[in-house]
Amino acid sequence: MTVTIRPIRREDAEAVVGMTKEFGAYLISLGDHWDPKFTEERFVEDGFGPDPAFFGFIAEEADQPLGYLLYTPTYDSDTAQRGIFVIDLWVRPWTRRLGVGRKLMGAAGDLAKARGGNFLLWSVYKPNTLARAFYDKLGGEETGDLDWMVLKL
Repeated sequence: MTVTIRPIRREDAEAVVGMTKEFGAYLISLGDHWDPKFTEERFVEDGFGPDPAFFGFIAEEADQPLGYLLYTPTYDSDTAQRGIFVIDLWVRPWTRRLGVGRKLMGAAGDLAKARGGNFLLWSVYKPNTLARAFYDKLGGEETGDLDWMVLKL
């Protein structure tokens, strides 16, 4: 299997949004209360408009999408370092254990380093033990001294 990783493009809207729906269905199967709002229109507007909110990579083999990673740049003032916040990582189930997720995370890591950064940051839905095992194998570390918080506006 020859997997290529490339930056997402506007014309990837259908493929990426389709995979987000697959990801959402998987999370629902784990007990999440996922309510999809990410449409092809939002993908184009929020990712390719005048002020992009996210960027990403897509994994392909022979133009067939295998997975995606969406990210946004971030910064840690404690360490004065740039990094990348991984918003979503999804690899289609039939391509797992073939290195697709590792390659997507590698592309994000390479980009972070190229931008002068030294970290990737992400969250994991607690019941998603498959993702947790994958991230553990990558060397990801839990930030036990921090709690994620959100303020809905």
